[in-house]
Amino acid sequence: MKKINFILWAAFTSSTSIVLADTAPEASAQDTKKMVQNNFVETAQKGVKLSGYVDVGYSYNFNSANQQKVVPRFGSDTASKGDFNLYAVKIALEKSLSAENKAQAGFRADVMIGEDATYLFDRTTDMTRSNNSSQNSNSLFLEQAYVSIRAPIGNGWDFNVGKFVSILGYEVIERPANMNVTYGLLWQQFPLFYTGVLSSYKFDDYLDAKLGVVNGSNSDNNTTTSLGGDGCALLAALNVTAPGGNANWSNNFQWSTNAENNSSDASQSNGSTVPVGVLNGTSGSGYVFIYNSWGNWAPKFADDKLLFAFNTVVGTANSNNSSNIAANLISTGGTTWYGAGAYAKYQFNDWFSLASRGEYLGGNNMGKVSNTSTIGYANAGMSWWEYTLTAGFNVIDNLLIRAEYRMDWGQNSTQSGQRPNGNLQNGSFGTGPSYYAGAEVVYSF
Repeated sequence: MKKINFILWAAFTSSTSIVLADTAPEASAQDTKKMVQNNFVETAQKGVKLSGYVDVGYSYNFNSANQQKVVPRFGSDTASKGDFNLYAVKIALEKSLSAENKAQAGFRADVMIGEDATYLFDRTTDMTRSNNSSQNSNSLFLEQAYVSIRAPIGNGWDFNVGKFVSILGYEVIERPANMNVTYGLLWQQFPLFYTGVLSSYKFDDYLDAKLGVVNGSNSDNNTTTSLGGDGCALLAALNVTAPGGNANWSNNFQWSTNAENNSSDASQSNGSTVPVGVLNGTSGSGYVFIYNSWGNWAPKFADDKLLFAFNTVVGTANSNNSSNIAANLISTGGTTWYGAGAYAKYQFNDWFSLASRGEYLGGNNMGKVSNTSTIGYANAGMSWWEYTLTAGFNVIDNLLIRAEYRMDWGQNSTQSGQRPNGNLQNGSFGTGPSYYAGAEVVYSF
């Protein structure tokens, strides 16, 4: 089994089959990314490839109240009752670097259009962004656009310069590339993208590393990290691959010089806005530190049909709030969050697989996930759980069909009420459980 690579910018670049990552005839429990990364059309310019997919589906939230939001879920997964979804139309254009250790250059650009795009560039948890009227398939999200450069130093030192996806987390932005249809609790808390420079170096077949400097989390402009400019974040990663190639262990770090930006603004009752991040309304000095460890293992005794994985995170943030807008800002002083998730997938045959995910996310307060609509609950402890079961069907080349069931529960995990016309309305909060059922159809090209 080849090395399992979950770094987003490596997607869509190998082989030709949607069903399996490798050309081996037997069924494989490789991550679902392998089902969407292996198709592309080579353009008239040699080496430049066009690829992508269309992802549509249906979701039903068995909410106990109208307009009830399940706070831990991604925006387009929270619409009340039943909803047909155009999750995304994904287009990627790339000229990848060759395997040769020589001076060379390439590029990659990824664009997503659809309902997910609305929340990918604005992941606010505000009720006005997650009720049914906010589902908009016309939104556009520039996921990444960067230039790749290889310096022939040692085994080859690569650099990506521009906008690129986060190095943190086991799950990725593309739904079809994950084991499950809906996004996990931990994925919701990781940064999505950066703008800056990321270097990578492969020491040998077993060890590779990354090092980068960027503007900050989810930001194209460094001023959004502190409202004053010159904000930055340092990135580092170390990945270990087992000698047999059937296991991976990835360790990823981020240190930011100021509050994490969540690509969104929260409207205050007086009409002004402040950025929503780790500590909402924060404009003073501070820091954010995040450590993420994930790994996967495909035991050889299962003939590549079984895949286990884990995902963990611990983060801490401290910021001195220098703003006092409408006296509605959360000022917790410090926020710590932590979580873990476990995954398992079994490929019964060439066309059917079953995957499951269980996660926990906790923290000393809700400063990481709350906003001005949850004033009064920000200092409450956070304790969320979710379990997801997903069945996958590959009955036709290039076509993936999945059905999913999910349950969320935990302290303040549901919110009823919304903020009409920008006026604050806390609504009511509950512990769940909240149930979800859905289906997804993906065609990749």
